[in-house]
Amino acid sequence: MRCPVMEVSLSDFEKLDIRVGKVLKAEKIPGSRKLVKIEVDLGEPKPRTLVAALVGFYEVEELLGMNIVVLANLKPKRFMGVKSRGMLLAADVNGKPVLLTTAGDVPPGTRVK
Repeated sequence: MRCPVMEVSLSDFEKLDIRVGKVLKAEKIPGSRKLVKIEVDLGEPKPRTLVAALVGFYEVEELLGMNIVVLANLKPKRFMGVKSRGMLLAADVNGKPVLLTTAGDVPPGTRVK
């Protein structure tokens, strides 16, 4: 049974900076069973580092070059000593993350509205 979801206003949604990013690099974080460090081009001067629990669901090689959807203005948080500066978005399919991607080639940094 799903819990009721709180409705948000359009102005609340507009506070979210959701962008398309291209995965440039991905590697398992040493000492972690689940975490992957991902370098993503979000159309900024330098790539952004994200940390995600993807081990066992995706091989790091298959992430390379993938266009993913990223919540870019999430407060940074450290995981296993690595600072994550955003969150990649995924659907939860019976406990398995399925990354949200784009159907076509979308330039890094493109805003999702």
